[in-house]
Amino acid sequence: MTRKLFGTDGVRGKANAEPMTAETVLRLGMAAGRHFTRGEHRHTVVIGKDTRLSGYMLEPALTAGFISVGMDVVLLGPLPTPAVAQLTRSLRADLGVMISASHNPFEDNGIKLFGPDGYKLSDEVEAEIEAMLANGVAEHLVESSHLGRARRLDDAIGRTIEFTKNTFPRGLRLDGLKIVIDCANGAAYRVAPAVLWELGAEVISIGVAPDGRNINKDCGSLATESMRRTVTAKGADLGIALDGDADRVVLCDERGGLVDGDQLLALIGASWARAGRLRGGGVVATVMSNLGLERCLARAGLSLARTAVGDRYVLERMRADGYNLGGEQSGHVILADHGTTGDGLIAALQALAALIEAGGPASKVLRPFEPLPQTLKNVRLPAGADGGVLESGPARAAIAAAEASLTGSGRLLIRKSGTESVIRVMAEGEDEALVRRVVDELAAAIAAQAGR
Repeated sequence: MTRKLFGTDGVRGKANAEPMTAETVLRLGMAAGRHFTRGEHRHTVVIGKDTRLSGYMLEPALTAGFISVGMDVVLLGPLPTPAVAQLTRSLRADLGVMISASHNPFEDNGIKLFGPDGYKLSDEVEAEIEAMLANGVAEHLVESSHLGRARRLDDAIGRTIEFTKNTFPRGLRLDGLKIVIDCANGAAYRVAPAVLWELGAEVISIGVAPDGRNINKDCGSLATESMRRTVTAKGADLGIALDGDADRVVLCDERGGLVDGDQLLALIGASWARAGRLRGGGVVATVMSNLGLERCLARAGLSLARTAVGDRYVLERMRADGYNLGGEQSGHVILADHGTTGDGLIAALQALAALIEAGGPASKVLRPFEPLPQTLKNVRLPAGADGGVLESGPARAAIAAAEASLTGSGRLLIRKSGTESVIRVMAEGEDEALVRRVVDELAAAIAAQAGR
């Protein structure tokens, strides 16, 4: 079965336009609720959200959908995506829902679904839910006497704070560290500062005044200037920037130098390996991760397993082959010992533990390798064209020439985007000028072949 409603990370779109309308989301709640109603027990779904204005529309629509098919609803309020996954398991719920469009602007919103094990749904389950929607959901309504109930979990934030703190190594504290935390005016605006403060840090919080419209606006992991400026102005030891739903993180050192997901994977991977905690003999990352990460891990005797772009593919490889650490350059870091999805705050805590154990400044500890120069260009395809242009003779010749230029000193990656009508051309290598030239020439050749 194919999926049209679900994308690579749930359902997403502009709020109050299809598919993110109250009507469609209500029907989605009915279909998902019916799919996960199995057995005779009282069924429960937990619902969390970020701080977008449209959450006030989508939360009650989902609630009505679930109640109408006999599910009880537990409302968590604004809470990070990984916390929703964790509470789905903790509360023995049949289903978990996060209302968020992650790092997107406030005009967008989305629905992420988690099974009772706390993992995101498989493609097959999403396709089954879509099929149920297409075939109609009215017949799944329960008798009035079997309607579900809704209640709010008042201590959801406290539970999340305690769970997150308990992932930090026992015996360590953050005493003496001045930390800037940018919560992107999003889902972690209450949780993240509290965790850092309770572990002993001096906390400077920014991005903690959500108004429904300012989530991710000039703040957070995709707009780090505010964090970096605050760190240097306040003389902080480091900064932490989360995105709108706190499933990804970017750090900066005391000088404002950025620390991305690749650096975090190298840092945490080496730290866990020394402690005997790392499983799988290495780390899982995507094809976009820097070659410098691969070489850094190799020097430590660790491997790098690469997957397609997307945290779901990273997690699939981790589960299949027994890894407990993986992630993306963008800052999605999955720590399987602590959760079932990317968790920006817990990843930051693991980096802080490594910093304390090393005893040096963040600029010396948090960047264990120097990234190789990396250049990316997007070639937009004209209407009617597709990724088949890469199979033409001229394009294949240009690709072969580019690969030959980088042999032994870098690598080339060409892929069709899964979300846009573009072909992404990426190269990295030791010679920055060569990398730029290879990407420019190859992008121009592909564009010419595509008829642009």
